[in-house]
This record gives sequence, C-alpha cells and structure tokens, in this order.
Amino acid sequence: MKAAVRAKYGSPDVLNIQDIAIPTPKENEVLIKVYATTVNRSDCHVLSGRPFIMRLFTGLFKPNLAVIGTDFAGQIEAVGSTVRSFKVGDKVMGFGGVFGCGSHAQYFTLPETKGIIIIPGNLTYEEAAACLEGAFYAASGLNQLNPKAGQKALVNGATGAIGSSYVQFLKYYGVYITAICSGEHVELIRSLGAVKVIDYKTDDFTKDTEQYDYVFDAIGKSSFAKCKRLLKKNGMYIPSNGFENIFLAPITRLLGGKKVVFIPPKNIKGGLTFIKGLVEKGSFRPVIDRKYPIDKIAEAFTYVATGQKIGNVIITMDA
Repeated sequence: MKAAVRAKYGSPDVLNIQDIAIPTPKENEVLIKVYATTVNRSDCHVLSGRPFIMRLFTGLFKPNLAVIGTDFAGQIEAVGSTVRSFKVGDKVMGFGGVFGCGSHAQYFTLPETKGIIIIPGNLTYEEAAACLEGAFYAASGLNQLNPKAGQKALVNGATGAIGSSYVQFLKYYGVYITAICSGEHVELIRSLGAVKVIDYKTDDFTKDTEQYDYVFDAIGKSSFAKCKRLLKKNGMYIPSNGFENIFLAPITRLLGGKKVVFIPPKNIKGGLTFIKGLVEKGSFRPVIDRKYPIDKIAEAFTYVATGQKIGNVIITMDA
C-alpha cells in the first residue's frame, strides 16, 4: 500500500511516498481502507515536532509514528476477533487524536473504541473527511461552554477548518456571530451563519464597538490583551493555540471578570456524534479548499503551513 512516510521531524521535504505492508488488525482493532483524509494544523505540528513540548508525546528526538495523519474517511476492510461495534463494509469516519493515528496511508488500524463513527448517508468520503479535525475541536470547545441563544460571539479566522465550524455551531445554538475574514470570503461566511463580517485587510476588528460573551481566536493570531476590550464584563477569550494561554487561564479566572478559557478537547466520539447529527439535520456543511492525491501530500503540507487555507485540505487515495 502507499503511505506518506517520514523518519525524522522536519519540513514537508522529509515525507516520502513508499509502498509498505498492509497492517493486520489486533483482536480489538479494525483495518480501515482510507479513501480521504486531511492535512491540517495538527498534522503540521506533528510533522515538524514544534512546538518542542509536543515531543514529550510524539517522540523526543525521533518521531514515534513514521506515518502521521489525524483523521480519515473510509471503509472497514477487516475486524479483530473481539470487535463488535463495526463489521466489514461499514463506511466510517473518525479522528484519531491530535498526535496522529497513521491515516496518511491507504490502510491503517485503530482500536474500535477510538473515535470512529458511521459516515452520514448524505456525505461523500471527501466531505466526511472535512467534518473531522477542525470541526471536532470547535464542537468539543462549544459543547463544554454550552452557549445560550441570544449571546454574542466574535470568531477570528472564520474561514479556517475550526473557524468555519465555530460559525455553524454557534448559529445552531442561536448565538449572534461577528466573523473576521478577508473580503473575498464574506458571502461564504454569511452563508454559514455570520450576522456581521469584518474584513481584516481593511479594518482592525479589535476596534469593533460591540462587546461579546465570547471571542474565539480560531487561528491563534491575536491575544487576550488585544481582544480584552471586546469582551463583556464576564466574557471569555477562547484561544486555539499558544501555551501562554494555559497559564493565563487560571490567572484570569482567579482575578474574576474577563478571562481566558483554555478548553482541552475531549470525548472524541461524543463530538463526532454531535457533528454527524448536525450534518444529518442540514445544520452543518463541510468547507473544502482544495484536494491533493497522496503522491502530492508534501505540497498539501506546504500550502497548509501558509495559514491561508479556506476550510479543509483533502488528501485522496488511489483505488
């Protein structure tokens, strides 16, 4: 089978397309034939080993996983002897966690108890793959915050995989949404649910005169200091990266009032089930920027690293 393999941390140049053996599932595992996956921010961090603290989980000097990839859409090809949740032929999608599960390959194995669910019947494999990594992060955070109808939220980076998901989920909750993006994508973001859109190329969103219950930084390019004035008295700033936010969260909580809320993702299967439910209701649609075949995956990583992608970048597998 084809797989994108690396032997060390580094730039996309360390990836090589190799023909490796199809794995055999253990008794509690399923073998998944991958039809589509994504290249995303999580994958870029795992590929580069940066920030360095990630290596405590991915391998200090040499990566633990030769084949990375965090999400997938495909079909069950074989099941272990104790597997009961899935059968051969099931069409599935899933998220294997921020540190990767090896899905940048035509086949890989995963325990049945991990983040795997049946694909909604109204999605293609490529559309299903675009409902996973970024959408899960947004769903996990929002479901822990439990926003209320009538509240107000600002989403910085509304065109990304996480940001476009935030907009749609917030609309589902009945939240008033101001979205930040470039002018050429205003109509897309309005169609996803934003009430007000600010073009960051022409206007400084931090000078907005409205105040919000939530400010979501979906691209990690702002800060609590810059956004604090946008928050209501007890408003929350929710970052998508930045280890300094881990330390700001308890400090601002102790001080009271406006605060940083760092929400670690959890309950993968629950988050994916929430997303699937909204897809089936017509309340969530995946946003796809572009597609690359597995042979061009290094180009996909290079593009994602620019920070300019709109929604998701899909990797397709040869039959």
